[in-house]
Amino acid sequence: MQKKVAVFRKEHFNAAHRLNNPNWSDEKNERVYGKCNNYNFHGHNYDLIVQVTGEIDPETGYVMDMKILSELIKSEVLDKFDHKNLNLDTEEFKDLNPSAENIAIVIYDKLKHKINKNFDLKIRLYETERNFVEYPVGG
Repeated sequence: MQKKVAVFRKEHFNAAHRLNNPNWSDEKNERVYGKCNNYNFHGHNYDLIVQVTGEIDPETGYVMDMKILSELIKSEVLDKFDHKNLNLDTEEFKDLNPSAENIAIVIYDKLKHKINKNFDLKIRLYETERNFVEYPVGG
């Protein structure tokens, strides 16, 4: 029986966003989101950790070639989100509030269909040094 191993790739990107629910009043948005509801947006230096878990390929000794994983992250995430205003410059967040939680799910969805279906994928996204999210959880 093969043993599963997790490999991790860490990347970084900068992006601006505004947390806002268009169905709420300005007052409620301000109360719920505070500074994150700044009309002129605000930015973060995001750290992204992509975890791929699977069995080691006996021919390569890899779970997944990290160069391939790096290229996928670059093409699917960094090229689309780095130095962008997520609300204004991306299709993914045109109608989706770009909270860290939603960003992590979008990144997961972008990468999941690009990697081997036998691998498990987990996204950890640091919005700040102290605040981060993970998707998926459990299981």
